Amino acid sequence: MGKSRAKQDNKSNSLCVMVHGDSAMSGQGVVAEVTNMAYLHDYTVGGSVHLVVNNQLGFTATERETRSARYCTDIAKLIGAPVFHANADRPEEVAAISEIAIDFRNKFKKDVFINVIGYRRYGHNEMDEPSFTQPSMYSKIRATPSVVQLYKQSLEKRGVAVTVDAELSAFSKYLDEQFQKMQDYTPKVL
Repeated sequence: MGKSRAKQDNKSNSLCVMVHGDSAMSGQGVVAEVTNMAYLHDYTVGGSVHLVVNNQLGFTATERETRSARYCTDIAKLIGAPVFHANADRPEEVAAISEIAIDFRNKFKKDVFINVIGYRRYGHNEMDEPSFTQPSMYSKIRATPSVVQLYKQSLEKRGVAVTVDAELSAFSKYLDEQFQKMQDYTPKVL
Protein backbone atom coordinates (compact mmCIF):
# COMPACT_ATOMS: atom_id res chain seq x y z
CA MET A 1 0.00 0.00 0.00
CA GLY A 2 2.87 2.33 0.84
CA LYS A 3 4.63 1.63 -2.45
CA SER A 4 1.43 2.27 -4.38
CA ARG A 5 0.95 5.57 -2.56
CA ALA A 6 4.53 6.62 -3.30
CA LYS A 7 4.11 5.83 -6.99
CA GLN A 8 0.85 7.76 -7.09
CA ASP A 9 2.49 10.72 -5.37
CA ASN A 10 5.07 10.65 -8.18
CA LYS A 11 2.23 10.78 -10.74
CA SER A 12 2.62 7.12 -11.76
CA ASN A 13 -0.35 4.83 -12.25
CA SER A 14 -0.49 2.18 -9.58
CA LEU A 15 -3.00 -0.45 -8.54
CA CYS A 16 -2.55 -1.73 -5.01
CA VAL A 17 -3.20 -5.47 -4.85
CA MET A 18 -2.76 -7.14 -1.48
CA VAL A 19 -2.67 -10.92 -1.21
CA HIS A 20 -3.79 -12.34 2.13
CA GLY A 21 -4.17 -15.81 3.54
CA ASP A 22 -7.47 -16.67 5.20
CA SER A 23 -5.99 -16.92 8.70
CA ALA A 24 -4.02 -13.72 8.24
CA MET A 25 -7.17 -11.80 7.32
CA SER A 26 -8.57 -12.15 10.81
CA GLY A 27 -5.37 -12.86 12.71
CA GLN A 28 -2.88 -10.19 11.64
CA GLY A 29 -3.30 -6.69 12.98
CA VAL A 30 -1.78 -5.13 9.88
CA VAL A 31 -4.89 -6.13 7.87
CA ALA A 32 -7.18 -4.17 10.19
CA GLU A 33 -4.69 -1.28 10.22
CA VAL A 34 -4.46 -0.85 6.45
CA THR A 35 -8.21 -1.37 6.10
CA ASN A 36 -8.89 1.28 8.73
CA MET A 37 -6.56 3.75 6.96
CA ALA A 38 -7.88 2.98 3.46
CA TYR A 39 -9.75 6.25 3.03
CA LEU A 40 -7.63 8.63 5.08
CA HIS A 41 -6.38 11.50 2.93
CA ASP A 42 -2.69 10.93 3.62
CA TYR A 43 -2.83 7.16 3.14
CA THR A 44 -5.43 6.37 0.49
CA VAL A 45 -4.41 4.73 -2.78
CA GLY A 46 -7.80 5.15 -4.42
CA GLY A 47 -8.90 1.70 -3.39
CA SER A 48 -7.03 -1.55 -2.94
CA VAL A 49 -7.88 -4.98 -4.29
CA HIS A 50 -7.58 -7.52 -1.47
CA LEU A 51 -7.14 -11.03 -2.86
CA VAL A 52 -7.77 -13.58 -0.12
CA VAL A 53 -6.37 -17.06 -0.69
CA ASN A 54 -8.88 -18.85 1.49
CA ASN A 55 -7.34 -22.30 1.45
CA GLN A 56 -7.88 -23.54 4.99
CA LEU A 57 -4.34 -22.55 5.95
CA GLY A 58 -5.43 -22.26 9.56
CA PHE A 59 -6.70 -25.84 9.42
CA THR A 60 -5.63 -26.73 12.97
CA ALA A 61 -8.58 -24.82 14.40
CA THR A 62 -12.17 -24.35 13.29
CA GLU A 63 -13.62 -20.99 12.27
CA ARG A 64 -15.42 -20.79 15.63
CA GLU A 65 -12.07 -21.09 17.38
CA THR A 66 -10.21 -18.48 15.33
CA ARG A 67 -12.52 -15.49 14.87
CA SER A 68 -15.77 -13.93 16.00
CA ALA A 69 -16.94 -13.18 12.47
CA ARG A 70 -18.54 -15.67 10.10
CA TYR A 71 -16.16 -15.02 7.19
CA CYS A 72 -12.47 -14.21 7.26
CA THR A 73 -13.28 -11.26 4.99
CA ASP A 74 -15.74 -9.69 7.43
CA ILE A 75 -13.05 -7.08 8.16
CA ALA A 76 -14.29 -5.47 4.93
CA LYS A 77 -17.42 -4.41 6.83
CA LEU A 78 -15.23 -1.92 8.69
CA ILE A 79 -15.19 0.28 5.59
CA GLY A 80 -18.27 -1.00 3.77
CA ALA A 81 -16.19 -2.67 1.06
CA PRO A 82 -17.83 -5.30 -1.12
CA VAL A 83 -16.65 -8.88 -0.91
CA PHE A 84 -16.84 -11.20 -3.91
CA HIS A 85 -16.64 -14.92 -3.20
CA ALA A 86 -15.11 -17.19 -5.85
CA ASN A 87 -14.60 -20.93 -6.11
CA ALA A 88 -10.89 -21.67 -6.53
CA ASP A 89 -11.74 -24.79 -8.54
CA ARG A 90 -13.15 -22.56 -11.31
CA PRO A 91 -10.34 -20.37 -12.72
CA GLU A 92 -12.54 -18.63 -15.28
CA GLU A 93 -14.96 -17.54 -12.54
CA VAL A 94 -12.07 -16.24 -10.44
CA ALA A 95 -10.84 -14.27 -13.47
CA ALA A 96 -14.31 -12.85 -14.17
CA ILE A 97 -14.84 -11.82 -10.55
CA SER A 98 -11.36 -10.26 -10.51
CA GLU A 99 -12.29 -8.12 -13.53
CA ILE A 100 -15.51 -7.00 -11.82
CA ALA A 101 -13.58 -6.18 -8.64
CA ILE A 102 -10.98 -4.13 -10.50
CA ASP A 103 -13.73 -2.30 -12.42
CA PHE A 104 -15.42 -1.50 -9.09
CA ARG A 105 -12.17 -0.22 -7.61
CA ASN A 106 -11.43 1.90 -10.68
CA LYS A 107 -14.91 3.39 -10.85
CA PHE A 108 -15.52 4.10 -7.16
CA LYS A 109 -11.92 4.43 -5.88
CA LYS A 110 -12.81 2.12 -2.99
CA ASP A 111 -11.36 -1.09 -1.59
CA VAL A 112 -12.77 -4.41 -2.73
CA PHE A 113 -12.17 -7.93 -1.45
CA ILE A 114 -12.07 -11.19 -3.43
CA ASN A 115 -12.44 -14.27 -1.24
CA VAL A 116 -11.11 -17.19 -3.33
CA ILE A 117 -12.35 -20.24 -1.47
CA GLY A 118 -10.45 -23.44 -1.99
CA TYR A 119 -8.40 -25.93 -0.07
CA ARG A 120 -4.83 -27.09 0.33
CA ARG A 121 -4.11 -30.46 -1.16
CA TYR A 122 -0.93 -30.74 0.94
CA GLY A 123 0.23 -29.35 4.26
CA HIS A 124 2.13 -26.17 5.07
CA ASN A 125 5.38 -27.86 4.07
CA GLU A 126 6.82 -31.30 3.46
CA MET A 127 6.79 -32.10 7.21
CA ASP A 128 3.12 -31.23 7.68
CA GLU A 129 0.35 -33.82 7.36
CA PRO A 130 -3.03 -32.06 7.50
CA SER A 131 -5.05 -35.28 7.71
CA PHE A 132 -3.93 -35.64 11.34
CA THR A 133 -6.12 -32.72 12.39
CA GLN A 134 -8.75 -32.81 9.61
CA PRO A 135 -9.08 -36.48 8.56
CA SER A 136 -12.58 -36.26 7.02
CA MET A 137 -11.80 -33.12 5.04
CA TYR A 138 -8.54 -34.49 3.65
CA SER A 139 -10.13 -37.79 2.71
CA LYS A 140 -12.53 -35.81 0.51
CA ILE A 141 -9.75 -33.58 -0.85
CA ARG A 142 -7.64 -36.55 -1.91
CA ALA A 143 -10.66 -37.96 -3.78
CA THR A 144 -11.21 -34.66 -5.63
CA PRO A 145 -9.45 -33.98 -8.94
CA SER A 146 -6.98 -31.08 -8.90
CA VAL A 147 -7.90 -27.65 -10.28
CA VAL A 148 -5.78 -28.36 -13.34
CA GLN A 149 -7.57 -31.67 -13.95
CA LEU A 150 -11.00 -30.06 -13.46
CA TYR A 151 -10.19 -27.18 -15.80
CA LYS A 152 -8.79 -29.51 -18.44
CA GLN A 153 -11.99 -31.60 -18.27
CA SER A 154 -14.07 -28.43 -18.59
CA LEU A 155 -12.16 -27.34 -21.69
CA GLU A 156 -12.48 -30.79 -23.26
CA LYS A 157 -16.26 -30.81 -22.67
CA ARG A 158 -16.51 -27.49 -24.50
CA GLY A 159 -14.44 -28.78 -27.40
CA VAL A 160 -11.61 -26.36 -26.77
CA ALA A 161 -8.22 -27.51 -27.97
CA VAL A 162 -6.35 -28.55 -24.86
CA THR A 163 -2.66 -27.76 -24.50
CA VAL A 164 -2.69 -27.90 -20.70
CA ASP A 165 0.00 -30.57 -20.42
CA ALA A 166 2.36 -28.70 -22.76
CA GLU A 167 1.73 -25.39 -20.97
CA LEU A 168 2.32 -26.94 -17.56
CA SER A 169 5.50 -28.58 -18.77
CA ALA A 170 6.79 -25.29 -20.20
CA PHE A 171 5.89 -23.41 -17.02
CA SER A 172 7.51 -26.05 -14.83
CA LYS A 173 10.67 -25.82 -16.96
CA TYR A 174 10.63 -22.02 -16.59
CA LEU A 175 10.31 -22.30 -12.78
CA ASP A 176 13.17 -24.81 -12.66
CA GLU A 177 15.35 -22.46 -14.72
CA GLN A 178 14.56 -19.51 -12.46
CA PHE A 179 15.26 -21.60 -9.38
CA GLN A 180 18.62 -22.62 -10.82
CA LYS A 181 19.47 -18.98 -11.56
CA MET A 182 18.80 -18.15 -7.93
CA GLN A 183 21.02 -21.03 -6.81
CA ASP A 184 23.85 -19.71 -8.97
CA TYR A 185 23.34 -16.06 -7.92
CA THR A 186 25.94 -14.43 -5.74
CA PRO A 187 24.89 -11.11 -4.23
CA LYS A 188 27.27 -8.19 -4.63
CA VAL A 189 28.84 -7.05 -1.41
CA LEU A 190 28.82 -3.29 -0.98
